Amino acid sequence: AGVFARKVKIEKMLTNWGIVYIGNFVGSILIVWLMIQTGLFNSNGNDLGAITIRIASSKVGLGFMQAFYLGLLCNWLVCLAVWMSFGAKNIIGKIFAIFFPIWLFVTSGFEHSVANMYYVPAGILAKANTAWAQASGLTGEQLANLNWQSFFANNLLPVTLGNIVGGVVFVALAYWLVYHKNA
Repeated sequence: AGVFARKVKIEKMLTNWGIVYIGNFVGSILIVWLMIQTGLFNSNGNDLGAITIRIASSKVGLGFMQAFYLGLLCNWLVCLAVWMSFGAKNIIGKIFAIFFPIWLFVTSGFEHSVANMYYVPAGILAKANTAWAQASGLTGEQLANLNWQSFFANNLLPVTLGNIVGGVVFVALAYWLVYHKNA
């Protein structure tokens, strides 16, 4: 909305997005590494490692447009949660404003680039553990398709583009159009 109102230059917004995006990616990889180091993927007879691999495989198996639209819907809800939290008067209101849209995105299976910066690399690295890979029940072809190239091309790129459209068009632009005053 700040760019539409000409209060923020597009270059500054894009620089900010780039820094935040890279920071989230680095942080996600660090969390993946820590999760593997803690042994948590061994939980419940390797179930957590296996489930992580299955989730990651399903994410890289999406078609480009399906991933794009799932990303669009997701960030529409995420940005809506942020906007709604600004309208809340107290912390309980803010929690409820954020909780329900995020709960809906998670339970609906929508895609968010930052969440996938954790899930897919976690699956890629977890499949290196033979016990977790076998417990996943995936075929050799499915495991082979779970790789960095498929992550970037089949998931991160279309989901990120969908997240941008969902947040910019359906929240920021809509907000600006509703509240813009010719002054």
